[in-house]
This record gives sequence, C-alpha cells and structure tokens, in this order.
Amino acid sequence: MCTDNIKTAVVGIGNMGSAHAECISIGKIKGMVLSEVCDINTERLHAFASSHPGIDTYESFGKMLEKGKADAVIIAVPHRLHADFAEKALESGMHVMVEKPADITVSKAARMNKTAERSGKVFGIMFNQRTNSLFVKAREIVKSGGIGALESTIWIVTNWFRTQSYYDSGGWRATWAGEGGGVLLNQAPHNLDIWQWVCGMPNSVTAFCYTGLYHNIEVEDSAKLITRYKNGAQGVFITSTGEYPGTNRLEISGSRGKLVLENGKLKHWKLSMETGEVCRTSKESFASIPYEYCEYNQDRPETGHMGILQNFADAILYGSSLISPGSDGIYELMLSNAAYMSQWKHNAEIKLPLETAEFDKMLSKKIMTSHYSCDESYYGKGGTYQERWRVRWE
Repeated sequence: MCTDNIKTAVVGIGNMGSAHAECISIGKIKGMVLSEVCDINTERLHAFASSHPGIDTYESFGKMLEKGKADAVIIAVPHRLHADFAEKALESGMHVMVEKPADITVSKAARMNKTAERSGKVFGIMFNQRTNSLFVKAREIVKSGGIGALESTIWIVTNWFRTQSYYDSGGWRATWAGEGGGVLLNQAPHNLDIWQWVCGMPNSVTAFCYTGLYHNIEVEDSAKLITRYKNGAQGVFITSTGEYPGTNRLEISGSRGKLVLENGKLKHWKLSMETGEVCRTSKESFASIPYEYCEYNQDRPETGHMGILQNFADAILYGSSLISPGSDGIYELMLSNAAYMSQWKHNAEIKLPLETAEFDKMLSKKIMTSHYSCDESYYGKGGTYQERWRVRWE
C-alpha cells in the first residue's frame, strides 16, 4: 500500500492515453497525480508538454523506467505491446493498469498474468463497462442462482458502425500486424468480457469471422460465435461494424427464468418452478409456469474509465478489491483468439482452454502477409473521455 498520492505515468498518449492523462492531471482521481507521460511521437509529446508544464515527458519507455519516479503506470500503447510493456513495468516495481485488450494472444496474456502474480503489485485492466449497474445487477442475479442453471444466451451487439474513413485514419488500423484483429479485438472486447463475467466461460467456440464484409480491410468486420458450456448450455454472440442503426440486446435464459438487457433496462422473469420439472411432471401439452417479473433501470451513473481508475487507486492505497483485475483480461481474449482459430480451421469447434502454440503459429502467418503501416499521424482528439466509450444501447 501507498500512504501518499500515487505518482502515475501514462505510456502512449494517443486517443485513449491522453484522456487518462488529462483526467488524472486535473485531479479527477483521488489519490493520483500525473507525474510523467511517454510516447514515441515527438510532436505529440511537445504538444502535451506545452499544455501541461511540470509533467516529465519521455520518448523512451526504458528511460522512463530507469528514472523510477512513478509508482504506477497506465499502458495505452498498441495492443500487441500491452503485455511487453506491462511486464517491464511490473518487474520495475510499478503497479499497472493496462488498456483492453490484454494483448493480441492468450500466450502473452498468460505470461503477463504470471509476472503480475510474482510481482505482488496491483494489476488492473480497463474494462470500464463493468461499472454499468445493469451489468453488475445481471451478474449478481446469475451468480446467485436467480435464473437457475444456464440454458442459453445470445448477445447481438451490432451498434459499432464504422466508416471506411475510420479504418483509413491510421495504417495500423484493422491489420493483423498493427491491431491484431478486427471488431472482436477492437470494439467488442468489452462485450466479450461482460458476457463471460456474467455467464462464465464456455468449453468451446465455433465461429464465422467475415473479413472485409463491409469495408476494405484485412481483418473481420463481422463475426458470429457459437459457444458451448460445461452443462450443455449454448451461446451466440453476433457483432459487426457495418450495420446501422444496429442492436445491443443481451438475453440469458436459465432453468428458473430469463434476463433481457436492452434499451437501458434489465428485465427479469423469475419462474416459480424449474422448467425441467414442469417438462417432466405436467400433464398439459402447453403448460404455463407462474413467474415474478422485475424491471431494473440504471440506478446510478456509469462511472466508466474514471470509476476503474479510482478503484485502481483505492486498491493501491487501501487494498480495495479490483472491479477489473488484470488477470481477467485473458478470458475475453481467449474467446476472440478461439474465434479466429475456428475461422482459420474452416469453422471448426475450438475447445477451451485454447491451444496457444497452434494459434500463435497461425497468427504469425497472418502477420507476415499483413499490410500494416507504422503510421503515427492519427491519434484522435484525445484529452477527454468520449461518449462512444460508454455502454450504448442504440
């Protein structure tokens, strides 16, 4: 634990990192002060330094670590570098918050998790949608047995519409070498995380990932996952960046009821009897089961990124439990890695946990033929958190 304000560094001050840096610098996170930032883009660094006097700037992450000024670091570099940077920071004795996804491969995420465990430092990941009270309530209901045993779940989240201009804004975007994947690795990690956070991890994934269905890109902009769970339950996950206006609807059915999250509401049907029992014992062909119906609205604001950062600070200062432990990042990444492997193996069913060596080999082949361009010219507005990063129901 720390007893003073946590001196915090931000590595990568592009679109997301600059928002984190600005949030801390203006005192939005109690117990945190911004001490330094690091980025390989000199123009970006100079612009930040001119508007934030007194904050140290570094072009080299290694040099920043050598100085040893910061207690904690937020990693907001390209996906493929998350684990490498996080491990170096952890080994240097720093607490670490890594942006999502954990990395681009389960193997690197697993290695990072082991390094974090050995370090004894606080390690978090930026799954900001875990602060949405409807998802928190859904998890509470499912985990407490409020809908009985899981029978099926389907999440349609197709309100991630993006234009070709978006993908053309940086040479690294939507490439295997630059970003490591498409909609499953960029837009949908939050949803995949919430899905497994509420319903648990499945035993297998079968997927259909469509490359460049709506855009001129080398990775998927549409994906459909079919999952199987240990108890025989099944799940479906559908997402894309090419549909408009799109849908965001999560349905979870169990042996004692059903949950539906849509349009900013959580609906809960709680059955008086198990469906299986009624099936076995009822003499009626079309039996009805009495149920109690509850409806929940979002009862508090979604604290988002600031909520996760405040929780991270509280964990360092006071030992609070993390809302989003860094080790959890491996789960949603395993779902997307398995989906890619399924597609590459002619839509085969991929058993979990993932065979990482085989996946890494297959991904390496994709990277070798990637059209990645190390273009650092685009990094968005930055500076403030944007509404598009919150849960959107429309």
